[in-house]
Amino acid sequence: MIEEAAEAGADAIKFQSYKARRLASRCSPAYWDLTKESSRSQFELFSRHDKFEVETFHTLAKYAAEKRIIFLTTAFDEIFVEALDDLLPAYKVASADITHFPLLRKIASQNKPIILSVGAATLGEIDEAVRFLRRHGCRDLALMHCVLNYPCPTHQANLRAIHSLHQAFPDVVIGYSDHVPPQAGLLQLHAAWMMGARIVEKHFTLDKSLPGNDHYHAMDPDDLRNFKRQQATLQVMLGDGTIGGSTTDGTARQFARRSLVAARHIYAGESLTEDMIAIKRPGTGIPPLQKEILLGARPLGDIEEDTILQWDMFLRF
Repeated sequence: MIEEAAEAGADAIKFQSYKARRLASRCSPAYWDLTKESSRSQFELFSRHDKFEVETFHTLAKYAAEKRIIFLTTAFDEIFVEALDDLLPAYKVASADITHFPLLRKIASQNKPIILSVGAATLGEIDEAVRFLRRHGCRDLALMHCVLNYPCPTHQANLRAIHSLHQAFPDVVIGYSDHVPPQAGLLQLHAAWMMGARIVEKHFTLDKSLPGNDHYHAMDPDDLRNFKRQQATLQVMLGDGTIGGSTTDGTARQFARRSLVAARHIYAGESLTEDMIAIKRPGTGIPPLQKEILLGARPLGDIEEDTILQWDMFLRF
């Protein structure tokens, strides 16, 4: 998966570090789609997938470095924070742990950037977590809009919350952690970026048809390649926002605009009147807004019908 993600263009690949016995009680109910993942207890599900040890993450981080992709993991307890700190350039905190202040304190004390998902949190809870992290040493913080629903239906994605987070926390990076099943072109990811998300997180799989809680709403390597390709096109397409400074439409500007044109044959010395002037393309002559100035001028020589008028054709000028 590390190799495939790196080759497909991902900037980072993130794992999860937990042990079921330290994460969930035996009576913790499921909150995912039971038709996709039949486990009715979080403890039951996490117990099946918590086999990675500290040494495993060291091996994965080393391989990620060889493939030139950033290694990250969501550490779900203080033990993993301590054990994995030397592997991590930044910490990711799951939405569900936004109120886990002992864990937040431990992570903040590591003096590294923190990426905090805020799914299901109120604005007050987010503000409290941000203030707490800053009090305990966090200097670089990103907040990830997220809907804590597996999967998240399209109509619940609420991407405008990204803008709301920008307004509420203008001095932090805002991102988007996505649980919407992949649509054609991963439209929700592009829309999130357009709304201002500068970190985009998406579950990743090599086979979306596999059973389980994540595969069906994850992106695969082809999805990732297409997303990166479309993002590159979008960024070029958006340009720099300059108005009137484009050099690419210069020819169209000149030829599609209009000029003052001889409406009939005009004789040398004849005083120019309104009926002698038409307004036609191209815009290489006297512009229409200067028509009143031209009235009464006398041409130095005969001017053929449909000639584009220039200032140097007239005696007055």
